[in-house]
Amino acid sequence: MFMSYPYLSDLINHFFGTQLYVPIGMFGVFVAIAIIVSTFVAKKEVIRFEDLGFVPKFISSKRGSLPTHEILSDLAIVTAFFGIIGARIFHILEYPQEFMNDPASMIFSSSGFSFYGGLIVGAIAGVVFTLKRALPIIPMLDALAPSLMLGYGLGRVGCQISGDGDWGITANLALKPNWLPDWFWAQTYENNIAGVVIQAPGVYPTPLYEAFASICIFLFLWLIRKNNYAKGFLFSMYLLLSGFERLLIEKIRINSQYHFLGENFTQAELISTLLILFGLCGVVKSIRAKNTVKVAVSLLVFGMLSACTRL
Repeated sequence: MFMSYPYLSDLINHFFGTQLYVPIGMFGVFVAIAIIVSTFVAKKEVIRFEDLGFVPKFISSKRGSLPTHEILSDLAIVTAFFGIIGARIFHILEYPQEFMNDPASMIFSSSGFSFYGGLIVGAIAGVVFTLKRALPIIPMLDALAPSLMLGYGLGRVGCQISGDGDWGITANLALKPNWLPDWFWAQTYENNIAGVVIQAPGVYPTPLYEAFASICIFLFLWLIRKNNYAKGFLFSMYLLLSGFERLLIEKIRINSQYHFLGENFTQAELISTLLILFGLCGVVKSIRAKNTVKVAVSLLVFGMLSACTRL
């Protein structure tokens, strides 16, 4: 079984046999890596959009006229800052009773972040930032779509390594295909940052699954991005695919449930369902009827994902 490494020093000590203490959380390290890498990828795509005339090549700022892609570092900082706040707020909303019992622990805990809280609050902050610079929102969202998925995948690697509590339910080893290694099906997350003792055989390593799925979605969006799509298509595909990915993973995750009109659902299931609906509407609206290849690809992806939800 793989161990968890809550802090950078845990990883260093494991591989080099040292006794260092470096109070830098591994989740934070991977969030930083995700921001840097996704910003780099986003810049490449925005430069391409500049050359195509989808976004202006230069914008006015307090520092004078700047190439549009140069503001992405500032955009990343703004969205990351407000995204972290949103992730914490939505986590608290997901566990209101725990928050009432111990507010300080929930606020200052090193674990417990809601991706969708970060996405929603960070996206709002990013849109405001973009509007203030008079940039077209839809083309910018299209340009950023692949990098958003990549950043999420890298962030989930941080969840996996630190063991921050985003794992799944108890794994059923009887269902495991023989060709899959045990660690891909069940893990106990020893030494996890949440301080939870997980009994054998372990739980489903859902952060690992999400990281893998996110990288695959990123590659898909990256490969199709240069086709002549209508504005909004790529971002709509991002919403659709990321929503389905999260909706599927919620089937085997441990999360607080809401109860409404006799239905039980998690916060992530509700939000991911809305993202799927928004994404599907955007895909249908943005696809041009004459482009049968795009229609076929979109319907194929949607059909495959729909079939998976019924398994």
